[in-house]
Amino acid sequence: MVNKDINFSLWLDFIERDYLKNEFGKLLEQGIVNGATSNPAIFATAITTSSAYKEQLASLEGKSAKEKYEALAIEDIRTAAQMLRPLYDKGNDGFISIEVDPFLCNDTKGTIEEGKRLFKAIGEPNVMVKVPATQAGYEAMTVLMENGISVNATLVFSPKQATQCFKAMTKGIEQGEKYGACRVEAVISVFVSRFDRALDKELEACGIDPYKTGIYNAAKIYNMIEDNGIPNIRALFASTGVKGDALPANYYIEGLMASHSVNTAPLSTIEAHLKKNPSETKEALPLDSKLINGYFLNLEDNDFNMDKIYKTLLDDGLVAFEDSFQAMLDKIK
Repeated sequence: MVNKDINFSLWLDFIERDYLKNEFGKLLEQGIVNGATSNPAIFATAITTSSAYKEQLASLEGKSAKEKYEALAIEDIRTAAQMLRPLYDKGNDGFISIEVDPFLCNDTKGTIEEGKRLFKAIGEPNVMVKVPATQAGYEAMTVLMENGISVNATLVFSPKQATQCFKAMTKGIEQGEKYGACRVEAVISVFVSRFDRALDKELEACGIDPYKTGIYNAAKIYNMIEDNGIPNIRALFASTGVKGDALPANYYIEGLMASHSVNTAPLSTIEAHLKKNPSETKEALPLDSKLINGYFLNLEDNDFNMDKIYKTLLDDGLVAFEDSFQAMLDKIK
């Protein structure tokens, strides 16, 4: 649940047309969430499994698969943005994100052009354009933000990626102020649970406690962002659903409760969090830098190469989004 006392925001990591029309408004009215996110995998699942899109798809006969996808996605994002607009107008977040074509992850010009085009087509100011944290993406983030478009940097795994995002965003904000751009904000989406799913068996074999790498890594990036003190750039903790029954379903919400931050979670995770009396949840961050550094030194001493792990997770994430996107396009073409 949104915690205004510590400036913590909870966003819904889910978009589906029927849900927007029927249930999403209740979450907003009850103050449970104050924003939402989407990604290619979420849209792929929604469009290919929900009957809510059949009528519009039929009306798009003759269009290319990507044109069909964009028409569907734009309508959903616009609907969500309009529902969230009262929160945005009050300065209480109210953002919804849409990701550029994942096949543009190494194309700066293409990312900029598509980001601008999608933002204009949706026509709502509270839309964040989601850009992968690749070398091509950093420059695109700067240009989009200097043009008054808020940005969600996604697929962030390493502190180095986060630093590059922060530099690009800061530059975009500064340039936008010179050009008279309107309100612009940014989040750096740090992926969390994928570390634990990838490493925990090996950690346990080494006698190291599992389920901590994702949180310690996110805490390290959170400290970096907060130490730089830019009000309209925040850490956003993503990939916060757990797998299996080894952990409480809201483990990555409670473990990353922090001032001036966002947690975007699947619907099932949010529902589980609400059952745990979230009003009693206390701040978990910041963690002491010595504690964090000691943890990663221990991993290094046990032959865990974090740079290699960061690269593998990023590469796998990019491929997964491309595969989901392509599978969706193949199904609706």
